[in-house]
Amino acid sequence: MSERTVAEPPAGAAAVPTTVEMWTDGACKGNPGRGGWGVLMRYGDHERELFGGEVLTTNNRMELTAVIEGLRVLTRPCTVTLHVDSQYVMNGVTRWIAGWKRNGWKTGAKQPVKNQDLWQELDAELARHQVSWTWVHGHRGDPGNERADQLANKGVPAA
Repeated sequence: MSERTVAEPPAGAAAVPTTVEMWTDGACKGNPGRGGWGVLMRYGDHERELFGGEVLTTNNRMELTAVIEGLRVLTRPCTVTLHVDSQYVMNGVTRWIAGWKRNGWKTGAKQPVKNQDLWQELDAELARHQVSWTWVHGHRGDPGNERADQLANKGVPAA
């Protein structure tokens, strides 16, 4: 793995948006329980892996945290292809978030959005980048997803 940050362009490169492939995943031992998140990023022939966890959390929070942390480490605006296996994250970003924002972070049933703090953090990170979303079926052999899953499990704190 290179020491260069994923979002840095090669020396002498023109100011073209950096293209990053990113896979994210969350894991939880109990729900709620001990949880972890993992990110695999590829930029050209460079890779970067991130992981972390929390002692008491939910799987949905870890799925969101993985995406947030992956986008957060990019040092400049990037074009990102984000691969997720979470329908919750995928639907939240592509179908629900605009309505939540329009309704003051309330659902269609006028209830507060669950994990609002993380959705707002994700919304801020998305504003910095051009992101296209790809849903992958978890645990079905996608190498990037499998690695993100391993990292997420590595991030689960030992009890």
